[in-house]
Amino acid sequence: MNYFNFILQSAYDDLRRNKIRTFLTSLGILIGVAAVVLILAFGLGLKVFITSQFQGLGTNLIFVLPGRVLSQGGGGFRPGAGTLGGIRFDEKDVLSLKRIEEIEYVVPYSVKTVQVQSKGKSEIADIRGTTEDDSVINNAEMDQGVFFARKDVEKKSKIAVLGQTIAEKLFESSELGLGKTIRVENHRLKVIGILKKKGDLSHNADSSIFIPYTSAFVFNQDKKFFDIHIQLRDYKEIEKVKEKIKQTLLKRYKEDDFSVIEQTEILDTIGSILNAVSLLLVALGAISLIVGGVGIMNIMYVSVTERRKEIGIRRAVGATSQDILWHFLVESVLLSLFGGLIGLGLAFIIVFFIQKFFPAYIDLNSIMLALGVSSLIGIVFGVFPAKKAADLSPIDAIRYE
Repeated sequence: MNYFNFILQSAYDDLRRNKIRTFLTSLGILIGVAAVVLILAFGLGLKVFITSQFQGLGTNLIFVLPGRVLSQGGGGFRPGAGTLGGIRFDEKDVLSLKRIEEIEYVVPYSVKTVQVQSKGKSEIADIRGTTEDDSVINNAEMDQGVFFARKDVEKKSKIAVLGQTIAEKLFESSELGLGKTIRVENHRLKVIGILKKKGDLSHNADSSIFIPYTSAFVFNQDKKFFDIHIQLRDYKEIEKVKEKIKQTLLKRYKEDDFSVIEQTEILDTIGSILNAVSLLLVALGAISLIVGGVGIMNIMYVSVTERRKEIGIRRAVGATSQDILWHFLVESVLLSLFGGLIGLGLAFIIVFFIQKFFPAYIDLNSIMLALGVSSLIGIVFGVFPAKKAADLSPIDAIRYE
């Protein structure tokens, strides 16, 4: 232990004597480690963000979508007939699905992007025709007013519930929008409610206008639905219900015409995509680590040349070739670790400020990876200069000018 402490102290003293060169040599490792750790932090944060948004949609949900959205085994996206303009669901499908006893709610959606006007202001929004149960299955909370009721669907009422974002764009403040009239493609709709900000990804509620699906037929004249959301009475029966849904729809459509998926399948697929993208970005970030390692190797070779006389004197007073090898190898590792620690600290600072806007975070695996990789680079790129220093002849080294 005393021997190792001596080598470590000696290497540290040599690096401290030339602080600027030590910092510049470590700069490549610093940038590389910071880049890799930040990529991992953003990847972890994005997974947390997406998971939280899907959890906000409600529980026990099944999505019925046109086309083959997920390939077999949840291995990613594969477009089918529906996604390329094929089938669209209708009221007959909704009624058929409602007959499945394990299902509590069946909520269809028609979607159209429209121009919305109010008192001279004009905005683009999605108008969604749905049922009164949308507010239940998606855990919608009202900021102002109420959501429409079943009687509004039956009467084809010309009313609307606005998402928080579109309400603020049209009326500057959500409070000012309640009771006002909006104009959509020459049709007037009275605003009876405004939703609290939700921020979910898949439903895009904040920028949408919700109206009874029967009223939406004026914008959706073929009376078709893009997708159907289903909530179960008991999540334990989800596989059984999924099979019943498939069998019901197969009476009218081909197997490739639709997909019946649950939230976990979507999250698994998104997670797989994010992992692949993160791996690619980490690989790109690792290039700067390699460049940093090459920089350390070059500087260490220069250092060996500059200090040949010093090496010769050390050998003359009793230092072995192994002592010299360890000294330069430890010096290389310290250089790399120094850059890694500074890079890690920089990543922590950046993540600290970003967390106010996005849930990025650095986990223990990222820390271990950063320190482990920087140490490994110090060893790999330091071993050759260290070996060169250890192999120097004491007499030739002392004579070197």
